[in-house]
Amino acid sequence: MNFSIHQASHIGNRKYNQDRVGYAYSNDTLLLVLADGMGGHLHGEVAASSAIDTFIESFGPYTQSPAADPQAFLTRTMRHAHERIMRIPHDADTGFPGTTCIAALIQDGKMYWGHAGDSRLYVLRGDRVLFKTRDHSMVRQWVEWGMISAEEARTHPQRNQITNCLGGSDDMFYMEPGEPVALQSGDVVLLGSDGLWGPFSDQELAEAFSSRSVVDVLDNLIACALDREEGHSDNVTGLAIRWGNNETAHKAAEPVSCILEIS
Repeated sequence: MNFSIHQASHIGNRKYNQDRVGYAYSNDTLLLVLADGMGGHLHGEVAASSAIDTFIESFGPYTQSPAADPQAFLTRTMRHAHERIMRIPHDADTGFPGTTCIAALIQDGKMYWGHAGDSRLYVLRGDRVLFKTRDHSMVRQWVEWGMISAEEARTHPQRNQITNCLGGSDDMFYMEPGEPVALQSGDVVLLGSDGLWGPFSDQELAEAFSSRSVVDVLDNLIACALDREEGHSDNVTGLAIRWGNNETAHKAAEPVSCILEIS
């Protein structure tokens, strides 16, 4: 497989960084996963770390491909991550910790994906957004119902109220899967917490990645997100790859994993 990859995170203006991100690859398969924990006093970072660890550990036994059915692998692993979070010791008065989760598996030139919450996955082709996930949030529902505009949703005071997550409560969780996306050489796959995508329009994200390296673009987007939020920034985390023949070749007889260390 040929791809370039970069992951980065910033605490923003919060007391804790509850975002977590990681990836793993073998000869023929690349796994990308990002989680945004919720609630400082509820140990959202523990839930987010658990989600990332579950995916990386589940990928580990496979030297060639995680499963004959990649979508089933994502569905099964995200359910396992949710159940694992629900077993974390918690305060009976405040409930279980929770986290969003977005995961993508690239195999045979196709990207399979699944998510819960409002962390996003984009596929960028040239200077346009080919695909993005649908947020599981109240504000997103209001846009779909015609109650508010997409522009109003970007700054709505309730934009962080999500309707789906891992942990939290057992009847809140579901994983939304989607149709596989066939990747072309030069495509960018971007995973981001709401602190990353929130300050930007879709077009701004697409144009940013249209010509420069994913390392330069992602680091610059994080810096710009902090500036735009003017001292009120959420945690800002992203993972970006550029796919194609012009990128670095990655091969591994045993799976290689990289989880970003966040203090």
